[in-house]
Amino acid sequence: MSPAHPWQSAGRTAQGKGRERNEDALLDCPQRGCWAVADGMGGHQAGNVASQRVVSSLAALPGLGGFDQRIDAVRRCLRGLDSRLQPTDDLTGIVGSTVVVLLLEQGRAACIWAGDSRCYLWRGRCLYQLSRDHSLQQQLMDKQQLSRERARAHPDARALTRAIGARQPLCLEILEFGTQPGDVFLLCSDGLYQGLSHRDLGTAMSAGTPRRVVERLFSDVLRGAALDDLTAVVVQR
Repeated sequence: MSPAHPWQSAGRTAQGKGRERNEDALLDCPQRGCWAVADGMGGHQAGNVASQRVVSSLAALPGLGGFDQRIDAVRRCLRGLDSRLQPTDDLTGIVGSTVVVLLLEQGRAACIWAGDSRCYLWRGRCLYQLSRDHSLQQQLMDKQQLSRERARAHPDARALTRAIGARQPLCLEILEFGTQPGDVFLLCSDGLYQGLSHRDLGTAMSAGTPRRVVERLFSDVLRGAALDDLTAVVVQR
């Protein structure tokens, strides 16, 4: 592997046991230092189309310029797609998707997201959740100071408060930080992390190569109900 692209990665997506089709999509592009997971909004029309359009739009970016320019390109790409997925005379209802993007270049990293697909970092044998869910459950915890258990009990707890193609203009969240040798990143849809505890996620993240981590994650989740689609992308230096 060339010094310009020191990151190794692996990705996998699978249809949930309770789903008629897989509405998740992923981008695994280590040569450009770009990875993404998108999860089509369940219960709405063409969620699989929305997630695939998110991924294909990101894949079409040239990946040129400095790191700040690349972040801005992703932001403009997703905002443009959001406007194209808004309801029109030809497109009724909501056709939407979550998105979480990871950009890496030398010692810099950026996580860009909307919705409840997540980005985790395994560093120093500790697992950190870098992204913060854009969901009603998280909103209840933040604004009404409800415990995680009480917020999760709300009948609409999993409802999204931000997404690509939602009825309100897209508001992306961006986290920038420095990388360290040995960092391992996980991008995943809620179908994956909902089936595992934080401890189980951390154990899987220490399983070795990106491919081994992905296989361990899927093995662990698929032993359970796994009703929702599940997707994971693991990136390792």
